[in-house]
Amino acid sequence: MKLSRKQSAFLTDTIDAWEKSGKLSKETAEILKESYEITAFDWKKLAKYSFWAALICIVIAFTALIADELLMNLIERFFSLPVFALSLLFAILAAGFYYTGIKRRDHKPDKIYSNESIFFIGILLTGLSITYFGITLEIEESHYSMLILVSTIVYGILGMWFPSKLIWIFSLLSLGTWFGTQTGYISGWGAYFLGMNYPLRFVLFGSVLVGLSFFMMKYDRIKILQKSTYVIGLLYLFISLWLLSIFGNYGDISSWYDAKQIELFHWGLLFGLVAIAAIIYGLKYDDYTSRSFGITFLFINLYTKYFEFFWDGTHKAIFFAILAISFWFIGTRAEKIWNLEYLKNNLKSDEVNSDEN
Repeated sequence: MKLSRKQSAFLTDTIDAWEKSGKLSKETAEILKESYEITAFDWKKLAKYSFWAALICIVIAFTALIADELLMNLIERFFSLPVFALSLLFAILAAGFYYTGIKRRDHKPDKIYSNESIFFIGILLTGLSITYFGITLEIEESHYSMLILVSTIVYGILGMWFPSKLIWIFSLLSLGTWFGTQTGYISGWGAYFLGMNYPLRFVLFGSVLVGLSFFMMKYDRIKILQKSTYVIGLLYLFISLWLLSIFGNYGDISSWYDAKQIELFHWGLLFGLVAIAAIIYGLKYDDYTSRSFGITFLFINLYTKYFEFFWDGTHKAIFFAILAISFWFIGTRAEKIWNLEYLKNNLKSDEVNSDEN
């Protein structure tokens, strides 16, 4: 087993502490220490970032192609094909990338990021295919949410069929886009839908996704997609709550400008209560994701309110000094909690207490 230097040091100190306290024999301790080794470099992270960089470079390369006059003529000829033919061609190309990704994942399951990169190209080609399919059907521009719904269904089916977390994430993002555009279309692109502005609508949407993620745990076929649904649902929920705490349920800028800060207080209170509930749930059930979201957005809520209430009335030097002190305090507390020496001292103190007893 290969570990980073920090992980290896922590594990070594833990084994030493257990050996000294008599919980492990010397022979067992040596066997455990020989079962892992230190990695000199985190190649997994390098692979991850390299493939993301490769995808970005593909987009840049495509942009550079468009700037070339000769290639532009070739591209114009290509896109002068019948719209339905373009849709079919992109669909075939997407299917080819999906097929390659599945086969490669079966034969090389350890190549996680390169396999997902192939799926990502297939996702982009699928989007192009659906777009040209919509042009073929001459769907009215004001009701393009129907195309987004089609892409949501396609991505959702593919994500569950393969299964692929990346494709499933795109289906959830597409679903959120469809929800926003569809409610906007139904309301005549007004500010409110059933008395709710966009942030409030997405608070409900995120809550539904979070609830759905727990429901998915019951089915083995889609259990692998549960964590992605959970995280995306929490993102929708907490970002929407944050926006709601700032803008309230107002539908236009003028109404928001005229509103007093106290009129937005209850939305900030709701945001804080949901964050605290997420922290409590995370602590009770050892849910790192819920706990992390709760802590992060609780601080975001507190600092947002601090800016809202004290920015104008506080000297800027004092204001940022207070922020600096608070962030320094948070950093030192986090460092103390996660620092290896702190954990090691705790183990040693436990050892001393056990010897005294």
